[in-house]
Amino acid sequence: MSLSRNEDVDPYLRSLATAVASKSEHIAPEVIVKLKDILNRKSVGGSEELKKFKQDMYTTEILQYCSDALTYNYDTVQGGYETAVQIAEIVSTCCVGLDGIKKRERFHKQFLPLVADNLSSLAVCIMDAALEVKKSANIIHFGKIMDSIFWLLKGHGQLIQHVLQSKYYEKIQLCDNEEIGKISLLFLQHLIESNSEFFIEIRHGTLNGILDDIVYKLGCSFSSVTCSTAINTLLIIARKSHSVAELISGKYEGLKAMLKNDWNGKGFDAEVEQLSDLLYPEVQHKEASLQLVERETKSACMIQATWRGFQTRKRMKTLSKAVITLQRKFREMRQQQKLQSEKKKAEEDFLFQVHLRRQRAQCEFRQRQLYLLEIVPADQMDRYLCEVEHRAAINIQKVWRGYRERKNFQQQKQALKKSKAAVTIQRAVLGFLKRRRDMRQQLSPWRGTRHLTDTIRTDLTKEVKEYITLHPSNLVSMESCRELHLRTQELLLQNLMKKDKDQRAEQHRQALLAQVNTDIELLMSAPPLRNSSGLDVDAYLSRSAPVASWARQSHSTMLQVSRSPWWMKFGETFSDNEF
Repeated sequence: MSLSRNEDVDPYLRSLATAVASKSEHIAPEVIVKLKDILNRKSVGGSEELKKFKQDMYTTEILQYCSDALTYNYDTVQGGYETAVQIAEIVSTCCVGLDGIKKRERFHKQFLPLVADNLSSLAVCIMDAALEVKKSANIIHFGKIMDSIFWLLKGHGQLIQHVLQSKYYEKIQLCDNEEIGKISLLFLQHLIESNSEFFIEIRHGTLNGILDDIVYKLGCSFSSVTCSTAINTLLIIARKSHSVAELISGKYEGLKAMLKNDWNGKGFDAEVEQLSDLLYPEVQHKEASLQLVERETKSACMIQATWRGFQTRKRMKTLSKAVITLQRKFREMRQQQKLQSEKKKAEEDFLFQVHLRRQRAQCEFRQRQLYLLEIVPADQMDRYLCEVEHRAAINIQKVWRGYRERKNFQQQKQALKKSKAAVTIQRAVLGFLKRRRDMRQQLSPWRGTRHLTDTIRTDLTKEVKEYITLHPSNLVSMESCRELHLRTQELLLQNLMKKDKDQRAEQHRQALLAQVNTDIELLMSAPPLRNSSGLDVDAYLSRSAPVASWARQSHSTMLQVSRSPWWMKFGETFSDNEF
């Protein structure tokens, strides 16, 4: 196709097509640089622009030049095999996703097989160079070429059988180099993972050749990396196709023994076990169960031995520390026992002194009582003794009540906090309810329907009268209805008034109850009278005038009685009613 017919072709490609028309191999590096620059710019532009760029490369025959350039002798080309690798990457990238071109049959049946053969031929050339010169760079270039072939086969699956049956791939299979074998196995792995259906279409001889190559590398290679790759390849094949797995297990009888004897314990036991399970499921199950029991027994013995050794070494290390700790603990215990004995002796001495003081006080009290009994007349002795017993009972009750209240004080703390919190909550709730009642105006009489103008109210009254006139009642007259309405209004008003009175009484009762609780809390938390000051007097004052007057009069009477001499109290009796 002439360039004059492609007016919409990129101008860079048009100038590049003119340059490659000479088919010279010396311009290959310059062509690669320009193509990579254009390809990078088109990749940023979007998929449509990249697709159009690939079509233009095919129509301007630049892609055909790149395909032919794969067969050049790169010993004389600037850049060497690095340039060939870049050309292979560009060709494989541009051949994938190339749609919408004319003469599609020619492209798929002639051009793509030619590209695949050229890439395979280039891979063989780089492989030969790597075997002769033995440079790591050539191995890397070979891996990149195989990646380009894989990319081409991934986009065009119909070429897989063509590549695997070609003489170039057969040469790659026959290579004994470990690195080359590893790369070819990885290429086969990727190919199977991307498209495992080619096993159905591939020829029986080709499949046998592939399997023979994998098993040969597994049996003859001394590299664990290559053998691991071969085992993974066989594992992927067995997972993808059950028929191929049966073919492997039936064809290679010594594979089972080789996997078990040669490649167990090399770092990829899991893959070996999985492959054995897929190829020999029945035998492998029995062996796996026996191996599992044996492995568990060995593991248990090893764990026990390790643990016993650890405990013994730990005991030996801490033996000296244990002796020192035992001595220190013994001295501390002996010191504590000595301190406890001294403390116990001091407490016994203190209790003895207290007991002695109590005996002396009791003797003095009894002597005082005997002296008082001598000066008291005989006719007043019974009365005096009764008074003494009464005072003693009062003292005993006072001491007991004080002890009981002090004992229950800690238990009452929580109750006091709850009572105080309840009073606060009640006060807040009562205030809130009062505000809500004021807002709702529950006690206000019914004011009629809101948002009614005088005109609407007149019209409604007229309609009601007309309805009553047209539908008179046979049971109740108009006068009776009015009287019943008035009575209903009066009863409603009485109910509202009574409800208001009850609510006020309930509020008053709740307020009194809250006041009583507050007074109880203040009295219980107030200090005793003997320890109180002038600032604490308000805690004992009552807000009720009658109660304050009665308390004042009772206090005055008690003061008068307490100030009178004792002999004036023999003929008097006081009752609680007097106070």
